[in-house]
Amino acid sequence: MTGTPLNPAHIQQVAFGFMGSRTLLSAVELGLFTELTKGAATADELTKRLGLHPRSARDFLDALVALELLARDETGRYVNTPETNAFLDRNKPDYIGGLLEMAGRRLYGFWNNLTTALKTGEPQNETAGDPTTFEKLYADPQRLELFLGAMTGVSRMVARVLAEKFPWDRYKNMIDIGTAQGCVPVTLAQQHPHLQCGGFDLPPVKPIFERFAAANGVGGRVRFYAGDFMKDELPSADVLVMGHILHDWDLPTKRHLIAAAHKALSKGGVLIAYDMMIDDERRANAMGLLMSLNMLIETAGGFDYTGADCRKWFSESGFTDVHTVPLAGPHSMTVGTK
Repeated sequence: MTGTPLNPAHIQQVAFGFMGSRTLLSAVELGLFTELTKGAATADELTKRLGLHPRSARDFLDALVALELLARDETGRYVNTPETNAFLDRNKPDYIGGLLEMAGRRLYGFWNNLTTALKTGEPQNETAGDPTTFEKLYADPQRLELFLGAMTGVSRMVARVLAEKFPWDRYKNMIDIGTAQGCVPVTLAQQHPHLQCGGFDLPPVKPIFERFAAANGVGGRVRFYAGDFMKDELPSADVLVMGHILHDWDLPTKRHLIAAAHKALSKGGVLIAYDMMIDDERRANAMGLLMSLNMLIETAGGFDYTGADCRKWFSESGFTDVHTVPLAGPHSMTVGTK
């Protein structure tokens, strides 16, 4: 037989991908990348500073070099890459480690039960099968801080692109539904001074939202709206944003939330929904599809969806000029006008 011999390398790479993932997540938990912003360091220095056992410290650091998450200079000292320096230093505004910390502390273990979830259709997290999952999450201050910080981590780059791609100069105000720390309204307030920005979420989020806004220099320019979008009417605005909201819920709830937004918007107002939307052919956006499996792990009925799915739901609720636009990385937004 002729032709290129078959090679199992790709299968092996995917199968053992968890090893590289866990190595990165442990580095984030240890604060390695933040430590290296102080300057290049040897393996012995990092072993002492991070409290590592010497047995595998060098293997750990060199694995991160091989994964292109660290670099090692000609003297054998380790330094951050430009990306880890920008995004994994806890003291920088673009830190996305909150999301990775949540992945390491929570999601990593739950995904070990994916086979069970696929067979049962039931969530596998710490509140598996409990319909009051979000109520319990918001009642636990430590878990709530971790969750809201993770939402900022996953939304920060999206918020910046959203601020650039959408014609905000045509609108006077916006409210972010399920705002978490307020990454989206804070980013928009920073870049569009004319825009009145607000965030809507459950009451326990308010002090966290206000601290985040103040820390980012817009404390007096963004407003928190307390409420429960499953029970209360949404606040009225020219633009409503739902980021990482629709994928948490089953189809009837998705449709309910879209219809509630249509009702709350002013005439000519716009709804923006963004998620890691699956490509319409369901072949290319692996992260969107994996995120949908994560919704299986985390929620009772949530799932991710294609842009075509979202456009259909928007149109069914009365929105016009419905279209989907790519954002940052695996994210896309669907936009509709009332």
